[in-house]
Amino acid sequence: MAVKFPDSEKVTVNLGFVDLGQVDLLVREGFYGNRADFIRTAIRNQLDRHSEVLRQSATRRTLDLGLRRITRPELEAARERQAPLRISVLGLVVINPDVTPDLARAAIASISVLGALHATPEVRAALNDRID
Repeated sequence: MAVKFPDSEKVTVNLGFVDLGQVDLLVREGFYGNRADFIRTAIRNQLDRHSEVLRQSATRRTLDLGLRRITRPELEAARERQAPLRISVLGLVVINPDVTPDLARAAIASISVLGALHATPEVRAALNDRID
């Protein structure tokens, strides 16, 4: 059975009362559907504004972009080759639920994620000292 992972991550933001009031006013005037819609739009606009810097930085750091799924067979092969993986991702890393903590420790040298990492609590604990 395939495991479905969410396509977004929840982030909490504290705003000053005046800023929040201005957002609410724009929502009330119909510019945005709700506060979250305003915040998502503002973030996308800023990311678009800095897109070239982001592209250059991701290239320089040799980051995989988007979703990086780590499978049991991939980790078993890395362990057999005695070549632990160094994983660097801008986006989402998913370590499949059938990966054991022992296999993860044996086959993953490091994980650097700018975004989110989804793994079982046991695998996360096993890799805690390797997560950047």
